[in-house]
Amino acid sequence: MIVKEWFKKAKGFEVEAHKIFGTQEDSKSRIVTLRSSYQTLANLNLKQDDLFRQALTCLEKECYRAAHVMAWAAFMDFLENKLTEDGCKKLNKIRPKWKIKNIDDLRETITEYQIIESVFLLNLCTKSETKALQGLLNKRNECAHPTDYYPGLNETLGFLSEVLSRTTVLKNKKLFN
Repeated sequence: MIVKEWFKKAKGFEVEAHKIFGTQEDSKSRIVTLRSSYQTLANLNLKQDDLFRQALTCLEKECYRAAHVMAWAAFMDFLENKLTEDGCKKLNKIRPKWKIKNIDDLRETITEYQIIESVFLLNLCTKSETKALQGLLNKRNECAHPTDYYPGLNETLGFLSEVLSRTTVLKNKKLFN
């Protein structure tokens, strides 16, 4: 009984310590806070869940460029699933020349930039939200290709936080058009 009580107190202390240290700019406790934010995102498929977890692991291991790439991969998998959930009917309606049959067809023939433009055309996001998604894609590209961009903890936390936030918002929207 005493051990359980001490364990409960220690766990409470750990939670409070992470809250306090999470406010410090270079604190690893901010990763713990991001992890708890991620856990609020429900109903991801297994692939998306795994990719987001890999992004968090990269962040913990200080592989910041890799964390950007993995988080973006999770987001794109989510987005591609969202756009093809109706059998590609609405996507093909706004982009009749594409003639997309399934998610694999979308992934193999359409660029990520064009997919993001389609999100706007399907009324899933505003013009400014579309530009923000394009900005995230550009950051991911800087991390995925040889560049002089080397993000640190703060940039990576911001990127992952924004990707998670945008996923949450889009998750709750329905395809219209």
